[in-house]
Amino acid sequence: MKKSACIYLYGIVQGVGMRYSVYRKAVSLGLLGYVKNMIDGSVKIEVEGDETSILLLLDYVKKDVRWAKVERTKIIWKDYEGKYKLFEIYG
Repeated sequence: MKKSACIYLYGIVQGVGMRYSVYRKAVSLGLLGYVKNMIDGSVKIEVEGDETSILLLLDYVKKDVRWAKVERTKIIWKDYEGKYKLFEIYG
């Protein structure tokens, strides 16, 4: 089932290639949305697609991004809106 989610990553998540890693994985999973660094040092992922694929992305960022150390995550599930056409990296 298609869903939307807003995911926040906390820990050592900036300056470690997180945004590019999220981008590559999201595209490979057919997800749409964006990833961006936040001013508080966290990373935000706004994503739409198959719920299983979103969970695979979340599992990937928690364990498999080299140099990163995700200490905490927050995920807010929403109804699918279909507002994205591709996956992007924002400043």
